[in-house]
Amino acid sequence: MIENIKDLIPKNKGDLSTAEKLTNYSYDDVKEIIPNLLEWLQDFNWPVAKPVSEYLESINDKITTDLLSILRSNEDEVWKYWIITIFGPITQSPIIKNEIIRIATSPTKNEMIQEVDEVAKGMVNDRNWK
Repeated sequence: MIENIKDLIPKNKGDLSTAEKLTNYSYDDVKEIIPNLLEWLQDFNWPVAKPVSEYLESINDKITTDLLSILRSNEDEVWKYWIITIFGPITQSPIIKNEIIRIATSPTKNEMIQEVDEVAKGMVNDRNWK
């Protein structure tokens, strides 16, 4: 086991060995570093994004507050795009779904510029997404 939970935060975008260790830990083990882990989803082209997202998908029902703070922020629309792409199809959270609907139906100017509204519309219009 790891002595310091912060050692589970990847050190750089290529730190796959650290990212892959996450699967050995529960949500309760890592809850304090969830915001740090979510930062690795700001660009899904980074190698660590995939293993980090797979781990976070497995606990998505426990990180609603963290996901919502990203979706409601005005700081990084590309990050919102990836959060919707990754978690939108699997979330059962009515709060997250409502925020995706808000982005699809009444996006901010920046959400439109970065096409976050388009990915949100795709989610809302998917007949399997309810």
